[in-house]
This record gives sequence, C-alpha cells and structure tokens, in this order.
Amino acid sequence: MLRADHQTAGRGRLDRRWEAPPGSNLLASILFRVVPADPGELLRRLGLAAVHAVRPLTSSEVALKWPNDVLLDDLKLAGLLAQRADDGSVVVGIGLNVGWAPDGASKLGGELRPVQVLGAILEAFDALPLDIDALYRDELATLGKRVRVELPNGDIVGTAVDVERDGRLVVLDECAISHRLAIGDIVHLRPA
Repeated sequence: MLRADHQTAGRGRLDRRWEAPPGSNLLASILFRVVPADPGELLRRLGLAAVHAVRPLTSSEVALKWPNDVLLDDLKLAGLLAQRADDGSVVVGIGLNVGWAPDGASKLGGELRPVQVLGAILEAFDALPLDIDALYRDELATLGKRVRVELPNGDIVGTAVDVERDGRLVVLDECAISHRLAIGDIVHLRPA
C-alpha cells in the first residue's frame, strides 16, 4: 500500500485530475497480488469498505454510485480506480475527501485525519464476507434510479434495474431495451 499526504499527478477515470491541498484528504493506492477471477471485485470490495468505514463517522447518508464512486448525501465523497499491472497484480486507488472537497463534492470534515479513515477502510475491507454480491447491490444508490449513461458513442437514458455478478450495470432504456454496461459515466436524473 502507498499513501501520500499530497500528490501532484493523481488521476481518476478518463484521466481526470484528482488533486487536493496537502494533508487534507485520503489518497491511497493498494496493491493486490492475489487477484480474484473477476478483478473488478477488488474495486467493488474497496468501495464497500469505504462505505462501511465512513458511515459511523457521519450522520449523513453514505452509498455507492456505479461504477466507482462513494456518495455522501448524494454528492461525491470518494472515487476509486483499478489498474492491472503486467504481472497480473491489481492496484486500486482511492481518493476520499476528508478535510477538503472541490465545488459540487462532499467531505467528511470534523477532526478526522486521512490516516484514521484509511485504517477504518482497511478494517472494513478485512471484515467483508467472501460473497459480496448482495451487499454490493444493497449499497448501490444507482439501482432503481433514472440515469443517463454517458458513453463515447452516445448517451443512454433509462432506469438502472440491476447489477450483475461481474459488476455490469443493467439499464432499461426508454424503448424497453436492456443494456449491460461495464463502463460509463453515470448521472443520476430526477424522476420523469
């Protein structure tokens, strides 16, 4: 595991920049040498661990947003990103707003230090059951919501109806066609 008090080249999905003032937020990368058959499970596990670690630290609502965000009162609190190395290992990075948040995002605030939050996440990760599918589904705020999925070849608008065992989101579009998505930027929409 690598944890930094400050990073200057942090990135999220689609090479988006991820920066924070020094010492304000949790910025960590965790190396997994033992990788499950579905490497995306590590991302889902770390997201669940973050939700379970953060929930006791706040009175606000904490949930997952497909595919890789943690929400606090429906605003982004954390982002996760996984990358496979040439040797087959997987690095999962997490950026979690503890003491600072950009406009439109949320933060934990209070007297918490990023290293405390990291400890809580690692404990929660170790406490997860072997089979996380039902737990992941229960924590996913995206299910049941009307969404817009932004893809390189065009958007899909519909309702997120399920998540498959491999983490693919199932969206039923406005023409009653099911789409099984492995990636995409999700925007939660207001009900029609």
